[in-house]
Amino acid sequence: MAFPYMEAVVGFMILMYIFETYLDMRQHKALKLPTLPKTLEGVISQEKFEKSRAYSLDKSNFHFIHEFVTIVSDSTILYFGVLPWFWKKSGEYVTTVGLNPENEILHTLAFLAGLMIWSQITDLPFSLYSTFVIEARHGFNKQTPWLFFRDMVKGIFLAVIIGPPIVSAIIVIVQKGGPYLAIYLWAFTFGLSIVMMTLYPVLIAPLFNKFTPLPDGQLREKIEKLASSLNFPLRKLFVVDGSTRSSHSNAYMYGFFKNKRIVLYDTLIQQCKNDEEIVAVIAHELGHWKLNHTVYTFVAMQILTLLQFGGYTLVRNSTDLFRSFGFDTEPVLIGLILFQHTVIPLQQLVSFGLNLVSRSFEFQADAFAKKLGYASELRSGLVKLQEENLSAMNTDPWYSAYHYSHPPLVERLAVLDEPDKKND
Repeated sequence: MAFPYMEAVVGFMILMYIFETYLDMRQHKALKLPTLPKTLEGVISQEKFEKSRAYSLDKSNFHFIHEFVTIVSDSTILYFGVLPWFWKKSGEYVTTVGLNPENEILHTLAFLAGLMIWSQITDLPFSLYSTFVIEARHGFNKQTPWLFFRDMVKGIFLAVIIGPPIVSAIIVIVQKGGPYLAIYLWAFTFGLSIVMMTLYPVLIAPLFNKFTPLPDGQLREKIEKLASSLNFPLRKLFVVDGSTRSSHSNAYMYGFFKNKRIVLYDTLIQQCKNDEEIVAVIAHELGHWKLNHTVYTFVAMQILTLLQFGGYTLVRNSTDLFRSFGFDTEPVLIGLILFQHTVIPLQQLVSFGLNLVSRSFEFQADAFAKKLGYASELRSGLVKLQEENLSAMNTDPWYSAYHYSHPPLVERLAVLDEPDKKND
């Protein structure tokens, strides 16, 4: 008797929904607490706390609805055979426009085009409500409807330009891969990730945001001095107009080898009036670079990708897998989709493990900035970012451990303060 893959996948998806909803309920209860954690008393103003509480509860209520709709939709699509029906209809469409439905690449592209249209339609109401109701209600949204839809059209255009060559290449590799298929797929995705990381900041990101050099002044001098003291190969220092879309703030760095760039959100500069707070945040980011966190993460992801492709090669010709989901053929893309669904349990465990590692890296980067003498500045900078972004002040420990890749502010401040207390 064939293994009931579809029933097992849908069953696990529902179990995960129940488990994660339980964690969401615990977090919702924490968000409703009327007082600040003791660590933040006197640090976060009561006004900011009340605003943060209202914003977090709004997002939490919205999340419950979104997740319920998602699990009902996904389970229905899998259980009632919508995917094989849609695959068949895609083939009929290819025939209708005068193309060869036996050409798997054309058939797959038609299938993906339909999925993209479906996802845009079903996701749009949630995106609009999140942006123009929740984010706007709490003073974060700066987008106009025109800008929102322009970004959406740009994203679709990029998907149409970039997607087909990638999908076509993957299909050919799987068809011709033979016994070394996993290695070929990994080599392709590795090369693709390098190309995309190179092209994205240069060609794609500027389509959505404006990047301008950070003006000469004390802030620029301090960042360049810090980078130089750490031998960080800083080549360009940009400010991005994040304020055109949101009041949320951030900073990041990117680039390979001797061509590194740092990007500051203009909202970060506006919110942190003290240059030292911004420099402390950059010191934290440079700590990730100095401690090779980016390298470790990249290598780990490559190993996981290779293992995943290895698993895919073991089941890609499993007739039972395809039949269980209602397919009477074995298309490459469908095989990848079904495989992703069958390894959801492992993916959840890996995601949890990566979050634990990421949290450890954050503490290490904080310690690095502290060692450079930015303890008080980093502390005030983290508090300022927490306040201005209205991030959740109260967090449930179970929810945080499962979902957060960054430790909550309470934990970060406690670790930053601990050596000082010992010295006292």
